[in-house]
Amino acid sequence: MIKEFKADLHIHTCLSPCAELEMSPLEVVKTAAQKGIDIIAVTDHNSAENIIAAGKAAKNLELTVLAGMEIASSEEAHILALFDKPESALELQAAVYKNLLPGENDEALFGEQIVVNEKDEVLDFNKRMLISATTLSAHSIVQKIHSIGGLAIASHIDKDAFSIISQLGFIPEDLKFDAIEMSPNMEREKAEQAFQPYNSFTWVSSSDAHHLQDIGRRTTSFFMKEPTIKEMALTFKNIDGRKAVWK
Repeated sequence: MIKEFKADLHIHTCLSPCAELEMSPLEVVKTAAQKGIDIIAVTDHNSAENIIAAGKAAKNLELTVLAGMEIASSEEAHILALFDKPESALELQAAVYKNLLPGENDEALFGEQIVVNEKDEVLDFNKRMLISATTLSAHSIVQKIHSIGGLAIASHIDKDAFSIISQLGFIPEDLKFDAIEMSPNMEREKAEQAFQPYNSFTWVSSSDAHHLQDIGRRTTSFFMKEPTIKEMALTFKNIDGRKAVWK
């Protein structure tokens, strides 16, 4: 049976250098559940180290937490990776860490990158330059995501920086994204006018939350059978009545 699932697929935690310290996995999942969201994805910059904590924190909540990451390609285009299992995201993380630009995070400039557990206890401070680009091309990132069973979404394609269109000027035909994302500031009518050439993709929109109050400010309704990556993949292809809708 097809059901509606309200999803916010782009949320950062305190592991992302640009996110507020209040964005612990525990507070993120509590806030999402309180706002009536059914599915979230934790998508920190170039890292997946807070994903397991988020899943554990949501254990007793009616909330599905997808394991994700927002990866910066060598072209400085941001790409969302989504998985059912944390292990898949951590496999991708290993490849990303091998291809991060060298250097240590400047906490005074970019902020702390905090790894915490499901109880809000600090476990570590990630010292890598997570804010930087990787040496992985957009094509290789999408291929790697697909090779381990994930979905690849082009992040906030309407933004003037760090999107595949801002960096390349267009979406190459051989770059096989499963969907493309509009930022929460983009109105549907304007998007249809500006990005009509990309109507062959399914469009989604999420909050890109870096603050608790921003969680759920934009969601996408998925009409599918269950909150899984397999069902989401079918939804992106509009198979058997499945569809994704945002306003």
